[in-house]
Amino acid sequence: MHFYHCCRSLLLAICLCGGAVAADAPPNVVLILSDDQAWTDYGFMGHKTIQTPSLDRLARESLTFTRGYVPDSLCRPSLATIISGLYPHQHGIVGNDPPKHAQGENSAATDPRYQTGTRNDFLQHVDRMPKLAEILSREKGYVSHQSGKWWEGNYARGGFDEGMTHGDITRGGRHGDVGLSIGRRGMKPVFDFVRQAKADDKPFFVWYAPFLPHTPHTPPERILAKYRDKTSSLPIAKYWAMCEWFDETCGELLDFLEAEKVADNTIVIYVCDNGWINQEDASKYAPRSKRSQYDGGTRTPIMVRWPGHATPEINTTELASSIDIVPTVLAAVGIEKMPEMEGINLLDAKAVAARDAIYGEIFEHDIRAMDDPVASLRFRWVIDGPWKLIVPYAPNEPKAKIELFQVVSDPLEESNRAAKEPEVVKRLQAKLDAWWPAQ
Repeated sequence: MHFYHCCRSLLLAICLCGGAVAADAPPNVVLILSDDQAWTDYGFMGHKTIQTPSLDRLARESLTFTRGYVPDSLCRPSLATIISGLYPHQHGIVGNDPPKHAQGENSAATDPRYQTGTRNDFLQHVDRMPKLAEILSREKGYVSHQSGKWWEGNYARGGFDEGMTHGDITRGGRHGDVGLSIGRRGMKPVFDFVRQAKADDKPFFVWYAPFLPHTPHTPPERILAKYRDKTSSLPIAKYWAMCEWFDETCGELLDFLEAEKVADNTIVIYVCDNGWINQEDASKYAPRSKRSQYDGGTRTPIMVRWPGHATPEINTTELASSIDIVPTVLAAVGIEKMPEMEGINLLDAKAVAARDAIYGEIFEHDIRAMDDPVASLRFRWVIDGPWKLIVPYAPNEPKAKIELFQVVSDPLEESNRAAKEPEVVKRLQAKLDAWWPAQ
């Protein structure tokens, strides 16, 4: 096999003019996105009860960063970052829903001017920002498919060639509509797309973002039965079962890639959009998880599997961010990232080792202004080595205090060391302000 590839490459090099050497077939790209899952809630991350055999296997086969993060702990801004490679304050999608008082409509979100006017107006941001599917299609001839969670209107608006989400507000389009059935009701749309791309000899990009383990927590009884006697809380048992159900669908997808003999030339990237800590008495998220500035909302494992290119390793020390996903894919297929993209190529070991900090920002669920991210800002945060500094935006969080945690030794962020480490606070505050002053 190695001899064949060497001869083929040499022959192509001789035949090409100007000394340029043709590249091998571009790798396919499959992006797997969990929806509302804590960074602790996987077997490979140490959970003692939840069973995630498929993701455990993917972690073993990937360059896996256990200290991965998303900049914002809310799904729509987080997903927009994953598709664009930009921070929320850059792409402008800083909340799930637009202001309730635009265009003179009533405060009720059911006002038709809000539903069909303001909501559609908010989609201006996706039209302006870079989109991975669009870049891959334009530069390298990829075909792409969207399934699952998707807030930004019709799938085509995200640059996808095919997809499941129609995005029509008048027909229930908000955050995925028909696309939210993927995984919960089978995998056929994704499998059909991959088979067609393979038949057409086209490199493909798959956005697989199932509404899992997101509420409603309605796992199959065959899975829930495993967890009923593992806890006295039925809501928690349901959530644990949802995590396994999601894992099961990931296994179906990974097995399918192998069965279709495309796994060896496919980059599989895994990330969760934001964290989730289930309440004891209800299928709702607890404080310090989703929407919060704490690791329970922002931390996630990030995995990159690319056989022959990404050396499998469980990296427990270096930092990774979802802003790195687009730069990593672009580097892999030979496209330069845009200057405004601050992420790095996670397969570049030198770049990973040289990184000294990652950053994030927490905004309101319902934004306060269409084109002013600062108006909705609550917190900024920075992680530098073992330290995490959280700085409240005083105009919107006047009672909140600066917090400093040693997240390596204090992963649950229980001991605020800001008063004891003023020099660390000062140093990290300067980094935060240099990154985004937020004024």
